[in-house]
Amino acid sequence: MTIPTTGPASAPQPLARTQVTPMHLLLLEDDIDLGQAVAEHLEAQGHTVSWLKTCEQADRAMTQPDIELALLDLRLPDGDGIELLKNWRARGDRRPVLMLTARDQISDRIKGLQAGADDYLVKPFDLDEMVARMEAVSRRVGLSQAPVLRTSRVALDFENKVARLDGQQVTLTAMEWSLLSCLAARPGHTLSRQQIRTALFQPGRIEAESNSMEVIISRLRRKLGTELISTHRGLGYRLDL
Repeated sequence: MTIPTTGPASAPQPLARTQVTPMHLLLLEDDIDLGQAVAEHLEAQGHTVSWLKTCEQADRAMTQPDIELALLDLRLPDGDGIELLKNWRARGDRRPVLMLTARDQISDRIKGLQAGADDYLVKPFDLDEMVARMEAVSRRVGLSQAPVLRTSRVALDFENKVARLDGQQVTLTAMEWSLLSCLAARPGHTLSRQQIRTALFQPGRIEAESNSMEVIISRLRRKLGTELISTHRGLGYRLDL
């Protein structure tokens, strides 16, 4: 789907699912139709989206550590996105920023990149390309999960699919690795059941049981220790490292 530059945004259409790790995203966009289309598409991918419409709101939100990536428009009612980004970089904020703007002049793109943007998309843009660029930016700035994660008892080697508990290798199924990969992308953060389900189960795949995610977590706790994955009632699950 391509987002129009002006006029009402078309309703999001079913798209081939792009495999991305769920993140908490800041979307700064004052156009209601465009912002809604982008936010709905990202939420359908399993992301949490804080959709804001002014520079002041976005600046306040970026003081919170749980925002992992920002999608930033340039022309806002109360200021300029480039100046906002300059302020973030000046105070040492290195979280990735993807600029979404109707400015298609090369000089504007250069200004955005010089201000600290990690990538640039010119409206109209394709939503799947936006998601792919987000994933690429996250890899470049090191937000992707580390190849090996360790606790005092557990070592998880995601590249080679090797898990050890107290030095002894533990065999995990593909679904158990998938669930661990989802949680390990944001260690210390609680992911909702819906975020985990979206990352874990492909569209069209019928789950064997309605509680299949809970069954997988129970098996992981049995294999790797009960302290690795904590339950936060009404919120979801967290990988504790």
